[in-house]
Amino acid sequence: MKIALITDAWRPQINGVVTTLQKTCEHLRGFGHTVETFTPDQFKSWPCPGYTEIRLALFCGTTLRKRLRQFQPDAVHIATEGPLGLAARRYCVDHGIPFTTSFHTRFAEYINLRWGFPMHWGYALLRWFHSKSERIMVATPALIDELKQRGFNNPVLWSRGVEVDMFRPRDKTFLDGQRPIFLYAGRVAIEKNLEAFLGLDLPGTKYIVGDGPLRQELESKYPNAHFVGYKLGEELAQTMAACDVFVFPSLTDTFGLVLLEALSCGVPVAAFPVRGPIDVILDDKVGCLDDNLQKAALEALELNPEDCRAYAMNYAWQNCVRQFEGHLAPILRQPDPSPVAWWQR
Repeated sequence: MKIALITDAWRPQINGVVTTLQKTCEHLRGFGHTVETFTPDQFKSWPCPGYTEIRLALFCGTTLRKRLRQFQPDAVHIATEGPLGLAARRYCVDHGIPFTTSFHTRFAEYINLRWGFPMHWGYALLRWFHSKSERIMVATPALIDELKQRGFNNPVLWSRGVEVDMFRPRDKTFLDGQRPIFLYAGRVAIEKNLEAFLGLDLPGTKYIVGDGPLRQELESKYPNAHFVGYKLGEELAQTMAACDVFVFPSLTDTFGLVLLEALSCGVPVAAFPVRGPIDVILDDKVGCLDDNLQKAALEALELNPEDCRAYAMNYAWQNCVRQFEGHLAPILRQPDPSPVAWWQR
């Protein structure tokens, strides 16, 4: 099958959405499919205001339509609601081409936090975007129920996975600092609610792995925390495995792939009891969820790393990608007419 995957979230962004899409493409190709990605780096793009690592492929419609016609996909998946996603949606709707979408990010909440845009307007736009989709792929059963309540049609489950061979228990001496070490990894941005972690009175050392528009401000405000920027691959896995508790203060994530990565490293999780963490941490042996994040972080120190690792082993990318594959909407085309010999005309 020839699969077109259109996404506004791609390298150099480093986040769970990009990781999920990259792993999905990797495994789809391993299953024998041909996957063509349509990403901002392939078009003329501009930095997103206030978030320069995100590139927006504005005015991409003409080139995108030409490339889709040339590729002739058997299935189209639109992963994000940005300029590329909008252009792909218009092309598919105009030509009667079935397509699927996915709901990765709570954009209504994010733009409300950043610019005060009313959430009900944001969700109205998101409903419109996904309204023509054959299926909306989402990460958890709870999010399926929430989207149905908000008026979205046809949400289906597309779970997440973790690279258990890379994210595994390792030597704790990789990180310097007084123990215990509490660590966060992800974007350093307002929607991640990082001050709820940085402001806690905890023993030991705090690490912030990642970057974003708030890094300079928070680094200045919390000089005792270690801000180390983005880490990738082996270095990220070593860094995560070296901490004692992974703290996840976000209130707006739809899943939190990084939670699985921490657990796979044998690191327990502390988080608020909200969507995302409560959908990933289904066993109190591997994480502590509490409205009092300090209490959760301290109690997580008592959990058994072996239980965390065993829990994460239940998640495999291959199973998740099979889900994705099964939800695609094949494009049915009329077969080309058989050639007619001149004597039959």
